[in-house]
Amino acid sequence: MIGEKFTLLQYSVNGILGLIETQQFVIPEIQRPFVWKKSQVRDLIDSLFNGYPTGYIITWKNPDVQTKDGGKSNGKHVLIDGQQRITALMAAIAGKEVLDEDFNWGRIKIAFNPLATDSTKRFAVQDASHLKDKRWIPDISVVFATDFRQRAFENEYATLNPDVDLDMLSDIIGKLKGIANRQIGVIELDHSLEIDEVTEIFIRINSKGTPLSQSDFVMSKMAADIEHGGNTLRKTVDYFCHLAAKPEFYSQMIRDKGFQGSLYAEKIKWLANDYDDIYDPDYGDMLRVSFMHQFRRGKLADLVSLLSGRDFETKEYRDDIIEDSYKKMDAGIQKFINEYNFHQFIMAIRGAGFISNKLLNSAMTLDFAYTLYLMLLDDPSIPNEQIKRYVQKWFVMSTLTSRYIGSPETVMDRDMRSIAEKGFKNFFSEVEASALSDTFWKVTLPQNLETSSVNSPAFNTFMAAQINLNYNSMLMNGTKIADLVNIAGDVHHIFPKAYLKNNGVDNKTKYNQVANYIYLDTQVNKAISDDAPCVYFAKVKTQCETKQVELGNISDESLLKSNLEENCIPENIFLMDVSAYDEFLNERRKMMAALIEKYYKGL
Repeated sequence: MIGEKFTLLQYSVNGILGLIETQQFVIPEIQRPFVWKKSQVRDLIDSLFNGYPTGYIITWKNPDVQTKDGGKSNGKHVLIDGQQRITALMAAIAGKEVLDEDFNWGRIKIAFNPLATDSTKRFAVQDASHLKDKRWIPDISVVFATDFRQRAFENEYATLNPDVDLDMLSDIIGKLKGIANRQIGVIELDHSLEIDEVTEIFIRINSKGTPLSQSDFVMSKMAADIEHGGNTLRKTVDYFCHLAAKPEFYSQMIRDKGFQGSLYAEKIKWLANDYDDIYDPDYGDMLRVSFMHQFRRGKLADLVSLLSGRDFETKEYRDDIIEDSYKKMDAGIQKFINEYNFHQFIMAIRGAGFISNKLLNSAMTLDFAYTLYLMLLDDPSIPNEQIKRYVQKWFVMSTLTSRYIGSPETVMDRDMRSIAEKGFKNFFSEVEASALSDTFWKVTLPQNLETSSVNSPAFNTFMAAQINLNYNSMLMNGTKIADLVNIAGDVHHIFPKAYLKNNGVDNKTKYNQVANYIYLDTQVNKAISDDAPCVYFAKVKTQCETKQVELGNISDESLLKSNLEENCIPENIFLMDVSAYDEFLNERRKMMAALIEKYYKGL
C-alpha cells in the first residue's frame, strides 16, 4: 500500500478474465462501445506474445456498505480505465462478442501463423485468406478454450502442413498459450479517495489517454449496480443520447430484448422520429440535469458518493442511502426523457430565438436551463404559463454573462443552493439586478462585442434577438434572419473583406470583427461584391427614388430605414468608406447591445 491511496498488483491475463467472469471485476456492460480498430487488438496480442508491457488497468473498489440487517456488503472492483484492452482480450482470447460504436454485437478474430519467419507477421486480423491458408490458425481463441487438447491440435496441424517441425510447433503453441499467464499491472484505487483525486491519479498515469470525467465515474457506478437497477438506468442514458443524435439507431436498440422489456424503452422510443438537433445531450449532460434537479446539488462528484451510499455527515456508507439515491436518479432520468418536458424546453429555447445549434456555444448553460425548467415544474410559486419565460430569461442572461463557462460546477452548485434558500423569483431578481446593470448594457456588452469570434455568446445572442423579433435580413424585405440561419444564409461582411484588405485593413481580427458581420441573402451578397458601403447603399437609396431595383428588394425609403434599424446599421452608412470603418464598428456595437437589451427585456 502506497500512502493508503492505491495498491499496485499484478494479475495474469487468465486471472483478470476469471475475475471478470465471477464479477469481482465489473466491466459496465456498455460503459463505452468498443472503439479500438481491429488492428489494435492484433497489436495487443502481439505485445503480450512477445512479453512487452501493455500499460496499467485501473480499478476503483466500491466501498463496503452497511446493510439493513446490520451486516456489510463487500464492494466490487469497477474498471475505470483499461476497458478497451480488457474488451480486446475478451474478444481475442475468450472468444466473446463485443459491442461496436453502433451497438452491434460481433466477434473480432485474430489469426496466428506458427510458421511465419517474419515475427511481425505472426498475427493478423482474420480475413478469408486465413481460412484458406492451412498455415494459419484462423482464430486463436480455440487455443485458450478449456477443452483445448494441445497434442491432438498439433497432430492435426502437422497433417495439414507435412513439413512442419513438431518440436518447433509445440514450442510456439506453448508460447501462444503462455499469453494467458502474461502479467498485467493493476492499480487498485482505494474507495476512500475523493473523485477529484482519483481523476488526477488517472491523468498522471495515462497522460496520453482521454481524461475521465466525473460522468464517466457515475456511469461506471450505475452500470455495475444490478441490485438497484443502475445497469438499466445506465442503458437508458446511453440509448437516449445515442437516439437523440442518430434517430435511425432505433432499429439497433430494439434488438436489445432485455432493455425492450423495461419501462424505459417505451419512454424513449419517441426519439426514433425526432430529428431536432438543438439539444442532443451526451451522457454527461443527461446525468447532470437528472441529478441537479432531483438532488439540488451541482457537483457530479457528490452523485458518485451518494450512489456509493455515503453519509456526508458521518462519512459512513449505508445501503439505504444507495437505495434512496437510485430512486431519485430514476425519477430524474424519467423527467429528463419525458417527451412533453423535452419538447416544451426545446420550444422555450427556440422561442428565445436560438433556433439553430450554430447559435449555442455552451452545453453547460443549456444543461442548467433544462434543470431550471424541470425544477420550476415542481415550484408552486411559479404559474405554469410563466415557466418558459423564466427559463428563456435565465438562459439568455447566463449566455450573455458566460455564467457557466468558468468553474461551471461550482457556480451551478451555488445557484442550486441559493434557489433552495431564497426561492427562484427572489434569487433571479438579485442575479438580474447585479449581472445586467445599466453598466453591463452600455459598457460591458459593447466591449464583449469587440471580438472576431463568430461563436461569441454576445454575437449569438444578437442573432437570437433578431430572430426572436422576426427581423428582416439586410436589404431584403420578407427574407427573415431566421430563414437564412435555418436554410440558405451565411455570415458576410458589411464592409466587404476584399475591400478592406485592398484599402490597408489587412489584420484578420480587424476585418473579421463581429460588428462587421451580417447574415445576407446570397444574391444580395453577390450584388454587393467588393464595393464600399457608401457605394452599394447609395444604389439602394437611388432605387427607392427610381423604383428600379438592382440590389435586394427594397424600393421604399421607410422600409429601408426600418431595415437599417433591424440590422443595427448606422444612419450615416451612406457616406461611409474605409476611413469610417472604426467609427462604424463602435457605433454598430452600441446599436447591437441596445437591440439585445430591448430583446431581453421583452422576453
